[in-house]
Amino acid sequence: MCMRLFYSCIFILLLCACGQEKEMITFETVTADKTVALSNDSIPPMCSVTIRLEQATAESGRAGEIINATVANRLLNRGDDGIQQAAEAFATDYTNNYIKTLLPLYNQDRKDPSKHAWYHYHYIINSHTQTGSKGTVVYLADINSREEGNHAVNQQVVMNFETATGRLLTTKDIFVDGFEVVLKPILLKALQEKTGLGSIKALHDKGYLNGMDIYVPENFILSSDAITFVYNPDEIAPYSVGSTELTIAYAAIDKILSSSFEQ
Repeated sequence: MCMRLFYSCIFILLLCACGQEKEMITFETVTADKTVALSNDSIPPMCSVTIRLEQATAESGRAGEIINATVANRLLNRGDDGIQQAAEAFATDYTNNYIKTLLPLYNQDRKDPSKHAWYHYHYIINSHTQTGSKGTVVYLADINSREEGNHAVNQQVVMNFETATGRLLTTKDIFVDGFEVVLKPILLKALQEKTGLGSIKALHDKGYLNGMDIYVPENFILSSDAITFVYNPDEIAPYSVGSTELTIAYAAIDKILSSSFEQ
């Protein structure tokens, strides 16, 4: 009887260990770089693509494969290949399209050096991961792009993955139905406290929420005790302000958290 109990205990421990192993997601960095010249001029306009992305390793199992497919689809519009292949294909397509689209225009402006800066393009993606709430990993990608002579555009794309399955979590997985009614006023108050602007008029005067109401973005960062909502430049504030992050403690919104969400 004792030996049977002993072996039963070992079996349970092995199951637990296997379960923990399956929930372990590890990452490695993959890269893709490509630079092309728009012409054969001595100092031609250039287009450069630089990609540095975290990819779940083979040891991460099926959950890692799902994470990689989601990342490739979300950031590179390619979900069928691994992140490495998707990054290389993205860089090639981006630079090929640059030449195909802009070379005819540049040939018309070639003799006007004042217009050459308009033709310098770049696209840069860097990412990192961090531990999220219980059983999740947070994937953060920073994108910097410049096209058509405009100022560089910065964006952050955040994805929260369930480590056991690789599933991408959305607000519907975190909150109960109808959560927006409760959460929007809380976000508005957090924005007012962050900016020191105590009224809607004061926010409008500074360029916040012009022509729109506060909303709950799908761009959010899960942590052990709070959720941070990320608004990129030009989403709820002028570009000059940069990104806006509003952090709400779980304790302040416990009534609208889903019973299935583990902090």
